[in-house]
Amino acid sequence: MWPIEPDAFESFVSAPAGAETDDALYFTFIGERIVCVSEAGIPRAVTRDEFRWFDVEVSFKHYLGRWEGRSCYALVIDGTVPEGFATVGLRDWLERVDSAFFYLAGRAKQIVDWHRTHRFCGRCGAATRNHRVDRAKECPRCGLLNYPRLSPSIIVLVRKEDEMLLARNARWRHGTYSTIAGFVEPGESIEQAVHREVFEEVGLTVSGLRYMGSQPWPFPNSLMLGFHADYAGGDIVCQEEEIDEARWFHYAERPSTPTPKAISAWLIDAFVRERSEANGRPDQ
Repeated sequence: MWPIEPDAFESFVSAPAGAETDDALYFTFIGERIVCVSEAGIPRAVTRDEFRWFDVEVSFKHYLGRWEGRSCYALVIDGTVPEGFATVGLRDWLERVDSAFFYLAGRAKQIVDWHRTHRFCGRCGAATRNHRVDRAKECPRCGLLNYPRLSPSIIVLVRKEDEMLLARNARWRHGTYSTIAGFVEPGESIEQAVHREVFEEVGLTVSGLRYMGSQPWPFPNSLMLGFHADYAGGDIVCQEEEIDEARWFHYAERPSTPTPKAISAWLIDAFVRERSEANGRPDQ
């Protein structure tokens, strides 16, 4: 089963009457870090009741929706948080909180990033304002609308019988191998992006694309569309500025790969399960 299932989050643009309750969750950011409370080593967002003790300036507050019946807000503050609260990078939440809750925190971060980068109109330079109906920034001078940015990208596991192609990114300092990924370019279909990225990064051609699922990835604003693809031809030639090394791995000889909560790991897991079952080794 693919890891993301429908969850309890309801998205709204405007806060309904009575949304500001003491148990409302405040996803609060200072710079790029999120304020949190740790409960048995698991971080969570602060509540409205807890936030009353903060002596800080709120420069942005945005209603996100409801999570399991609780109202949720994204905030940007300036100041120092009280004792007992911590500020951490959102990546630090990835392995420590439930996946669905991580995506909610990621939604908050993307809304905050959108606010910070769209305070002025990119066409005429006027200060923008929040749209009265949509989640958008509106220019009062020229009418330009800017919605929260979303960048579609592809991520693909290339398969060759019992082997999978994994690569090590040139920017990574550790020995982790992952799948091929890249952003979709203007005027390009998702499928074209898969073919182009594989050829550009490792010099191979592929066929038999199979869509496997998607994952929101708030670093900073990606929507990852995952595929399996079959090797069609070519020899591995790494794009030097992107890939340090790429090679074929047997499904039973998996190297160090990304966190199990990342879509790249899901793609690898699906292939390993399939080949294990096909070869009579369901325990893999």
